[in-house]
Amino acid sequence: MGIVTAHQAGLQQTGQPLVLPWSRALTVADMENLPDDGHRYELIDGVLIVTPAPIVRHQIAVSGFEAVLRQLSPPSLRVLHAPLDVVLADDTVVEPDILVARRSDFVEKNLPTAPLLAVEVLSPSTRMIDLSVKRDRYRRAGVESYWVFDPAQARLVAWELRDGEYEQVADVTGDESWTARKPYEVTVVPARLLD
Repeated sequence: MGIVTAHQAGLQQTGQPLVLPWSRALTVADMENLPDDGHRYELIDGVLIVTPAPIVRHQIAVSGFEAVLRQLSPPSLRVLHAPLDVVLADDTVVEPDILVARRSDFVEKNLPTAPLLAVEVLSPSTRMIDLSVKRDRYRRAGVESYWVFDPAQARLVAWELRDGEYEQVADVTGDESWTARKPYEVTVVPARLLD
């Protein structure tokens, strides 16, 4: 079996050499040895995706979403932000920027099932992944609601899972408001997420 070193994979080495399998898809178990170096490591269908730490505007939007969602969250649900592993399959571990899930679904280390809501804040390095690869993977995993926020345009697009497919339920920009019904009723004004 071939291997890829951290250097060959474009990963920063931290102390011990990082060795990844070469001839097979990666699994959750392979993720255990990845460095804690400020990058976001996600695994989608066995493919490792590495993105840099987010910029300030991204984090402001994440904080804005978290505040809005926490304010009206029912006690049976939990609102959390990245980094937190969400294990969708043995070959898929993602870190949504914000997630809402049942409190009872969490284990000590991660969320081992699909959240009710996944929110991704777009950045230049993640835009294509969030709008295509992750959106499709969330759909296949049964994530009921998927929201994508573009901080450059103060634009929110939301989808809900219906009969196994995502149907767009919102596309609002700036001071426009939208009231979500799932996973609970909450009103979002995109421009206010950047305050």
